[in-house]
Amino acid sequence: MNMWVCHAGHNGLIAAAYLQKSGIQTCVLEKRHVIGGAAVTEEIVPGFKFSRASYLLSLLRPHIYSDLELQVHIHASHNSVLMKHGLKTYARNPSSYTPLRESAWQQNGPRSLTLGSDALSNKRQIAMFSKKDAEAYRLYEEKIKKLVIAVEPLLDLSVADTVGFLRKKSVLVKMASLFSNQQLKDAASSVCSLGADIPALYEFLTAPASSILNHWFESEPLKGTLVTDAVIGTMSGPDTPGSGYVLLHHMMGESGWVYPEGGMGAVTQAAAVAAASYGAHIFTNTEVSSICLNGDGHAIGVVTSEGREIKATVVLSNATPYVTFKKLLPKEALPEKFLDAIDKINYASPVTKINVAVDKLPNFLADPCKKENQPMPLHQCTIHMNCENTELITHAYKCALDGNISDRPMIEMVIPSSVDPTVAPPGHHVCLLLTQYTPYHLSNGATWDDRTKEQYAKQVFSNIEEYAPGFIDGIIGMEVLTPPDLEEIFGLTGGNIFHGALSMDQLFLNRPTPVDIGAPPPFTPINNLLLCGSGAHPGGGVTGAPGYIAAQAGITLLEQM
Repeated sequence: MNMWVCHAGHNGLIAAAYLQKSGIQTCVLEKRHVIGGAAVTEEIVPGFKFSRASYLLSLLRPHIYSDLELQVHIHASHNSVLMKHGLKTYARNPSSYTPLRESAWQQNGPRSLTLGSDALSNKRQIAMFSKKDAEAYRLYEEKIKKLVIAVEPLLDLSVADTVGFLRKKSVLVKMASLFSNQQLKDAASSVCSLGADIPALYEFLTAPASSILNHWFESEPLKGTLVTDAVIGTMSGPDTPGSGYVLLHHMMGESGWVYPEGGMGAVTQAAAVAAASYGAHIFTNTEVSSICLNGDGHAIGVVTSEGREIKATVVLSNATPYVTFKKLLPKEALPEKFLDAIDKINYASPVTKINVAVDKLPNFLADPCKKENQPMPLHQCTIHMNCENTELITHAYKCALDGNISDRPMIEMVIPSSVDPTVAPPGHHVCLLLTQYTPYHLSNGATWDDRTKEQYAKQVFSNIEEYAPGFIDGIIGMEVLTPPDLEEIFGLTGGNIFHGALSMDQLFLNRPTPVDIGAPPPFTPINNLLLCGSGAHPGGGVTGAPGYIAAQAGITLLEQM
């Protein structure tokens, strides 16, 4: 019987489910006491369930829901969606709320910008700032949708299949290869269908997000709101070339951004239940300390931190490329050129996640609560603060490049308890804050010790207080996770939530590296070792695509043995 070994992040669990469903005996090993990797729910403050790292669901590939029997059952009365394996989600509409600080208010002018799926509402909201932008926004959304539809098939496309196609010398052989591989065929025809819009796609792939948005819009609150999706989780600013792709990447979810009931851990629990239902074995508190190689340098299993050796026909690693190749394998097993390229992967992270338990809802000056502590539509949104204009975000980014922190970091707040009653006690709430830019290495030799983290949290809370006075008084518990914390707890090298920057030089054929090792990802220089994590194509986010692609490659590999 063939044993496969993974790590229990969402991609590892999805890979395990596909493998086990195909009849391959699969074992999943997880270092921590809880499965899920960065998509995990934990009770950091008693009675409060936090999506401790990732906090919203949208990008999970649609075919994964159906393949793993996570079929959608809609419960309209509860505004929720229930999946077969226990995953229930809450839709959000509206989805985005950007309040303005009181000092930015103009007499009888707008105080906030709210966006959602209602086109007429969006038009009215944007028109308060610019009638021109209100007309342009619909066209912008249509263009984005067209580009996303064209690019999405690339997310499920194996780099190995693509390289195999490109290496064919004859045009006729290339054509035969194209038509024999449905995913290659779908991706090629989808991109080609853009026709006259191919230059628009090229712009998104190469241009700064600020340049793209400036072409479309003139109002700063709208541009500041939209540009957050281009920089979130990345050590890049609105003016960084290629940030337009990150904006596009975050638009690829077909269901919109939703809250899983019980937090993001519900997503990975559902994947684990699916895998287990097919017969996979999942173990927690089992750290992999090294990958075993035979005399020919082929992967044959793993060794745990307790010294236990587990044999495997093939090994899948859901760890970052740096951890996989620099920490789990002996240096002499890998080509020097490849190791050098691994060292040069950009893992810079700007993110500090602050998880806060509060005894009352934030009450925003721009749109006060109609009834005390009763959720309004804005509370279910992603709430953008210090985002009234792109200049604020650019300034925060430039500070981080020097190892400093802006006095106005970009803040994204979500309050899942506004729609999900299971994550906080009655009348109480969880506020999840994704803040940036906070560099891994601080200037002047400073470190992210408890004192520094406390000072930073106070600064963030002080900023929130300008938008929602009384927020600080409602805090009853919190956790601050800086880039070093994200690295230590979740194994995210550099604290990077995407397992490496989503820049054009680190995507598709170049992910994880541009070095030609003869076996394109998800394969590695080590025979029978595959990458199934976000460090492989198509990159980060809770897509499940790297796990799916690695599983398909593994099934094919096993058939050839």
